[in-house]
Amino acid sequence: MSAVLILGGYGAVGREAALALSGRPDTEVIVAGRNPGRARPIAGVTSVRVDAADPADLARSLEGITTVLMCAEIDNAAVARACLERGIGYADVSASHDVLAAIEELDDLAAARGATAVLSVGLVPGVTNLLARVVAERSPGSDLHIGVLLGSGEQHGSAAIAWTLDGLGALEGSWTMAFPEPYGARIVHRFPFSDQYTLPRTIAVPSARTGLCLDSRLFTTLLAAARRPAIAGLLRRPRIRELLLKTLAKVHLGSDGFAVTVSAGAAQASFGGHSQSCATGRAAALLVRDLPGLPVGVRHIEQLVDPIAFLTELAASGFVVDVNG
Repeated sequence: MSAVLILGGYGAVGREAALALSGRPDTEVIVAGRNPGRARPIAGVTSVRVDAADPADLARSLEGITTVLMCAEIDNAAVARACLERGIGYADVSASHDVLAAIEELDDLAAARGATAVLSVGLVPGVTNLLARVVAERSPGSDLHIGVLLGSGEQHGSAAIAWTLDGLGALEGSWTMAFPEPYGARIVHRFPFSDQYTLPRTIAVPSARTGLCLDSRLFTTLLAAARRPAIAGLLRRPRIRELLLKTLAKVHLGSDGFAVTVSAGAAQASFGGHSQSCATGRAAALLVRDLPGLPVGVRHIEQLVDPIAFLTELAASGFVVDVNG
């Protein structure tokens, strides 16, 4: 019997992961966060209150747990350390490079305790990492270009919106990426997703860069404008930021469609469908299922799984994967 604790389990991604894992035999699924009242009931899933930032509370919550899936950014490295010290498997959907880099430092601890931690287990990073490995193997020595198109009509939590606002203006550069239909060619704007920082190391490519656009062309234009230093700085002022967070949580202009595409030389691969939260949660659930059989240590998803097999199984949940070149 395995017991999976999903921290940040009340959010959209955590809920999708819980739904996917709840149907597995001999698997107890527990969703946890600081506000149990936010949790929508899932048959066979237990909801508990856990403050991951409180070491004593976290320690109590880890009793009897075999795997932790982290779907929030709350002292992630400290949570990962607590898990690995106890020999508990750990998976993290974070897209922040500094968060993942801090967990990578725990590789020796994981090896010593015979535990496994897997990073980049969502859509971006995660699926993009696997697509990158596919095209890099087909076009060795080529730079990677990663395009992320997200649905501005999908409902997102305040933490996800805040993370996006914080990334505006962090990096410069725009280019055109070819997305699968119905999107076609779109201009993407460089955004600080973690995959572009880790992939040159993990799959030995010369360089990688990741750009973001939204399915709504209007919102993409506004996104580009908000990247300007003066505007980005204005949006970070506390009162303006708070107002914007409340507004964006209520405005849903566009669809819930998404697509990610990666190119290297003449090779290109894409993955798309509806609900990026569902795709992230389902990808994380697949990885959690396989985690007990993976090598010990701290690694990123593209270092551990067969990309085509993983993406094909994930696509069976209602998504489309396509590889050319």
